[in-house]
Formats: sequence, structure tokens, C-alpha cells
Amino acid sequence: MTQIAEVKAKEGIYVGEGLPTLPPAPENIEELGLSLDFIADLILKTLYVRGTLLGSELSEQLKLPHYNVLENALKFLRDEELIEVRRGYGQFATQWIYGLTSKGFNRAKELMEQSAYIGPAPVPIRVYTDYIERYQVPWEGLTEQVLREVLNDLVVSDKLIKKLGPAFNSGKSMFLYGNAGNGKTSIAERFARALKGGVLVPYSLEVNGQIIRFFDPAYHEPLNVPEDKLHASDRRWILCKRPFIVVGGELRMEHLELSYDPIVKFYNAPFQLKANGGVFMIDDFGRQRMHPRDLLNRWIVPLEKGVDFYTLQTGEQIVVPFKVLIIFSTNLAPKELVEEAFLRRIRYKIEVGDPSEEEFREIFQRVAKKMGFEYEPDLLDYLIDRHYKRVGRGFRAVHPRDLLMQVRDYCNYMGWKYQLTRELIDLAIETYFVEL
Repeated sequence: MTQIAEVKAKEGIYVGEGLPTLPPAPENIEELGLSLDFIADLILKTLYVRGTLLGSELSEQLKLPHYNVLENALKFLRDEELIEVRRGYGQFATQWIYGLTSKGFNRAKELMEQSAYIGPAPVPIRVYTDYIERYQVPWEGLTEQVLREVLNDLVVSDKLIKKLGPAFNSGKSMFLYGNAGNGKTSIAERFARALKGGVLVPYSLEVNGQIIRFFDPAYHEPLNVPEDKLHASDRRWILCKRPFIVVGGELRMEHLELSYDPIVKFYNAPFQLKANGGVFMIDDFGRQRMHPRDLLNRWIVPLEKGVDFYTLQTGEQIVVPFKVLIIFSTNLAPKELVEEAFLRRIRYKIEVGDPSEEEFREIFQRVAKKMGFEYEPDLLDYLIDRHYKRVGRGFRAVHPRDLLMQVRDYCNYMGWKYQLTRELIDLAIETYFVEL
């Protein structure tokens, strides 16, 4: 068995200001941090699933350089009579078509039963840790001007902005609370748009022969990289925007640990690991199928130590850098969720309160214009006086949008042009609110 070499981080490839440098392309198998046997097994499994492939196609599938890396593994497999060259389209090995021999087919079948992972070659966990610590760009804070710009489509008070700015800048942890429908999630989403820089995301990680699938197109959005720099880099990594991951009441404790699939026999990274370098938002905190204290306890060590611990099926524990801004969001009273001692673990506690009447009017006017309704102040006066003040109903930031959508739906049903009347406002109120 070829021993896995210790990989020393080399000077990265500069891509742009505020972005992490890309790891350079490995010049030999030793610089991969993976053994020759590991790469050979990955080639066999790839050919088992894909059939015959050109050398260049194998290089693209595994995200490995052909020269001095893939070609050495292919030569080793040919010498072992596990693969063969079926035909070629030129004199270069990248133009040769490779396929499994009967011996190689049987070997690949055995390997698939051990682990069915195929795809880009993984990055060893120690290399991931080294590059994240060495090349990850520190959290770049927002200025008040930038924060106001990203929130300009929302009606947010100056007082709240003054609280949000330092909290976002901290890059640590935040607790947003307040009534449902007042924009907690919308505020966090706008903040995510303003995140600068990027993160290095590996397609997968390797831990003592075990694979952890990491890259997730649902959460990782690749950034454009010039072709010359892309080809000069280690293509097992992708430069992505800082991720923003939101989970809600469906979150369970097992979602925060490595997920092992017993059928394909490899792991999937948990949410917070995928969110490294970005934001992880736990929405509807307190409504998960676990006690809030247990969920909060899960973050004590990562928040205080900056590392997270995961356990493999073998019982082996691995340590990974934890560089995530965690946002807890809830419409429950904080004192009903956790004790004060637990809340102290969270850096910022910010209430996103009900809008004032003036703010409610501003929201209604903006939404009406956006949806194609002519704004009529006397009808808004009627809505507020008749359906809020008289009945003691509290304002919510989401009400204007939802009520106007009710009116719009009725107009569409009747074939009318969009209009507001007292009768339509009353109808929207009756079909939106439930009096308990």
C-alpha cells in the first residue's frame, strides 16, 4: 500500500481582492495527499459506472491533472491488467479510451460494495483544515451605508439598523426574536446578499479512506474564475460565494452530525459544515423536535473554541474549523426557550418588533405600488381604523403584502383591474384573519 504523504501548503493562486487564493494544481500524486491505491480504486469505480472514457474525460470526472498524476495511476492499473486501452484518437494518452478488463470489472464491483462514491477526488481532511486556516479570507464587516443599501426594499427603523450592524459585523452568533411576519428571515436574507468575498469548498473530504460529500449545489454558488487560473489550480476545490443556509422546524439533532448512508457507504456533510465561511440560520428556533437547551448546547464548543467535532462510524473523532455566523430566529419569547445562562452564550439578542403605524403605512404604500394598485390614503385610513385600532389588532410587517394579495386574487377571479375598495378590504380581512 502506497503511503499517503504529508502535504505542505504551497503558495496559492491569486484570484481577486477579498477572495481566498486557490490551491495550486498538484504536480504529482504525493501532493494530492492521497495514495496511488486510492486514486486507482476511484478510477476503477468510475469506469465501472460510466463505462469507457477518454483520458481527458477521466481527468475531468476526477478533477485531477493528467500529467504526472492521473497518467501514473492509469499506468499502474494497466500494469496490473485491471484496465485496457480500447482505442485512441491521437498519440496523447488524454485521447485514449480506457475500459475495464474482466479482472478490473470484478475488482471494481468489490470496491463499489465497500463504498459507492464516484466523482471528484476528495481533499484530505488535514489539507482542508490547513487551507481553511491559511487561505480563508477573514469575515469582512459591513458599513452602515452598505447595510442600509441591502435593506432599502424593507422598512427597517434606524434604531434596529444600529443594532443589526454590529451584530452582523461580529461574525459570531445572533438571536433574532419577535412576532411572526415582521421580517426576521427577510433581514437575514438581505444581509446574505451583502456578504463579500468567497469560500473554498471541496467537492468531498477524505478521512482515513472514508469519504464525506461536501459540495452541495443547493447551497454553494460557484464564482467565475478565469480559465487560466482555474486550470492552474487544484480543481478538487470550488471557489463559491459565502453560503447562506436556512433550516426551520424540520431540523433534528442528527442533521447536525455526519450523515452516513449505509447503502452507498459514504458520508454527507451536515448543514453547519457546508455553511463554513458563511451564515447558518436556525429559523423557528424552539419549534424543533428537541429541547431548545439541547440544540443550544450543541453550539457551545464551536462558538467558544472555533472548532467542531464529528464522529465517524468507526468511533474516530475528527476536528474541523468552525467559521460560521449562526443566527437563531424565533417568534417565541426568549425566556420561554432557554435560561439566561444559555442566552449569554449568544453574543447579540435583537428584537425585531412590530412596525409602528407610520412604518405600516410606508410598507403598505410600497407593496401597493409594486403590485399595481393605486395608492389611496383614505382606504388605508379605513383599513387601519376599522380593522386594527377598533379591534386592538397589532401591526405586522407582512400584513400589507398578504392582504393585497387576497384582494389581487379576488380581482383576478372577477376579471377586474386591480383596485381597492372598502368591500374588498373587508373581504380580505375576513379570509385572512381567524378570530380565536
